Amino acid sequence: MTAIRAESLYAYYGTRAAVNGLDLAVPEGSTFGFLGPNGAGKTTTISMLTTLLKPTAGRAEVAGFDVARQPAEVRRRIGIVFQESTLDLELTAVENLRFQAGLCGLPRHEARTAIAAMLELMELSARGGVPVRQYSTGLRRRLEIARGLLGAPRVLFLDEPTTGLDAQTRAAVWDHLDRLRREQGITLFFTTHQLEEAEHCDQVAIVDRGKVITQGTPAELKTVIGSDVVVLRTEDDTRAADAVSERFGIAAEPTPDGLLLRVADGAGLVPRLCTGLGLTVHSVSVAPPTLDDVFLHHTGSAIRETGTNAHTLNNIGEGLR
Repeated sequence: MTAIRAESLYAYYGTRAAVNGLDLAVPEGSTFGFLGPNGAGKTTTISMLTTLLKPTAGRAEVAGFDVARQPAEVRRRIGIVFQESTLDLELTAVENLRFQAGLCGLPRHEARTAIAAMLELMELSARGGVPVRQYSTGLRRRLEIARGLLGAPRVLFLDEPTTGLDAQTRAAVWDHLDRLRREQGITLFFTTHQLEEAEHCDQVAIVDRGKVITQGTPAELKTVIGSDVVVLRTEDDTRAADAVSERFGIAAEPTPDGLLLRVADGAGLVPRLCTGLGLTVHSVSVAPPTLDDVFLHHTGSAIRETGTNAHTLNNIGEGLR
C-alpha cells in the first residue's frame, strides 16, 4: 500500500520551479526521509502534500485522496509538525493541545481522552499543567509531535523536526518517533538536510533542485557507491599520494583531513599501505560509504547549506484552519 504518491508534480514561484516534475512513492507505515539541501524544494513539496499550497501541475495523493480535488479528506488524515515552533508559550501543554483539538473538531469528551493519551505517549503527563515557556527545546518538540497526532492521523508530516536540537535531545525525539510508528502504524514523512537522520528511515528519497534524484533504503542507496572510504595521514601526504598511485594504482584525493581513497576493500588495503608506502603513517581510518557519498555521486556536490525556500510552512500555515 502507498501512503503518498506524487506524479510529475510542479510548483512555480513566478518563473522559478521550486518543485520540478517530482515523482514520489511512500510505502504505508514506513519512516520516509526526504533528504536534500536547503532550497531543494522539500518544504514546498510538503506544502503541496498537506494541501497548504496548490500544485502548479501534476498530481499527488495522500492516504488515497487527491490533494487538489479532495483537500478536506486529506486534512482529516494527516498531522503536521512545522519546522518552526508554533506553540503558545503562555499556555500549558494541556491548553495547547485543547486548542488544537478544537481546530480538529474533536468533541470535548474525545478531546480529553486523546490529550491524555498523547501526553502519556510522549512522556509529558507529569508536565501537562506546566506553561510551555518553562519547557526545554526538546520537550517543546515532543509536545508539537503530540499536537500533530491529536487527530489520529494516518500520515504525520515533519518538516526538519530536530532543527536546533542538540545531539542527545535529537536522539530522544527519534526514540519517540520510532516507538510511535511501531505502536500506531502510521506513516512518518520528514524532511531533513542532516544525513545522520536519514539513517533512521525505511526509505529515503534524495531530492535536489525540486526533483527526486534517487530513492531506496539507506543500504540500497549506498551500494551504488560500492567502495569504502580510507583517510590516510602521513609524514608527507604529497609524496604519499604519488606512492599510492604508482604502487597500488589508486587515486588519492587531498583533503584537510588527509588523503582520501575510495576502494572496494578498505580493511584489506590498510596493512599494505602501512608497509608499502615507504613513509611514516600517522593515522588511517576506514569507513563504509555514507549518504553524503550517495548525494555526491548523484549530484556532483555535497549537501550544501545554501538558502532556504521563500515560502515556508509557517507563512502559509493558516491554510489548514
